[in-house]
Amino acid sequence: MTVRVLFFGLLRDIVGCAEDTVQMEGGTLRTLFDQYAARFPKLTGLANSIVLARNQSFAPLETPLEHGDEVAFLPPVSGGADSPYTHLIEDENGNFFALTRVPIDVQSINRRLLAGTDGAICAFEGVVRNNTKGRATKFLDYECYEAMAVKMMAELGREIAGQHAVGRIAMVHRLGRMEIGEASVLISVTAPHRRPSFEAALEGINRLKKLVPIWKKEHFVDGEVWVDGEWDDALVRASQPAADSATQL
Repeated sequence: MTVRVLFFGLLRDIVGCAEDTVQMEGGTLRTLFDQYAARFPKLTGLANSIVLARNQSFAPLETPLEHGDEVAFLPPVSGGADSPYTHLIEDENGNFFALTRVPIDVQSINRRLLAGTDGAICAFEGVVRNNTKGRATKFLDYECYEAMAVKMMAELGREIAGQHAVGRIAMVHRLGRMEIGEASVLISVTAPHRRPSFEAALEGINRLKKLVPIWKKEHFVDGEVWVDGEWDDALVRASQPAADSATQL
């Protein structure tokens, strides 16, 4: 069978490509990982922080593979021609999730969300700062597994909207190069009252950073590095079950 394999962030640098195609006689995600770990030993050292996805959904290592599957190796997470969005999901309740490679238009998104019943809107913007622990930053580059990222944002946003007394929620992340002071992410939440909008926006950014496959490379005046992050603990436990094999994630 033929399997398409995608690599992102630091993992792409390790294997030397963003995409590969492999022929297999059968097996699981663990079988596939072990094959690449044998070719690229650095993957073994990162095994505890790598998550795998099959056909754009997180999957445990014992998941069987089938002909035509698409598998993504995901390191820890730290978008029409007339649209600014490369990927977009807008549901029947007015929730809005998108990826873009141009500056995020906060006011336009807030206008899209607001309804007459709303008495508050909380808009959180994450912006690029000029240093990390005193080390001068020149700019950032963001990349992601786009089709899966917008799908995960939508699932996450709808879950949060259902758990808080809010009207609508928007999550928009920018990709590509960002300069100092530019916004990389927006979480906007409307609600009849202010407290639920604050709480939902805070939960939104905290969970997005651990669940959505987006990676950041920071460029300094004296070098560059993929920024360390971490997956949500529950996701790691579900995706990386204990096993007896010598090579374990």
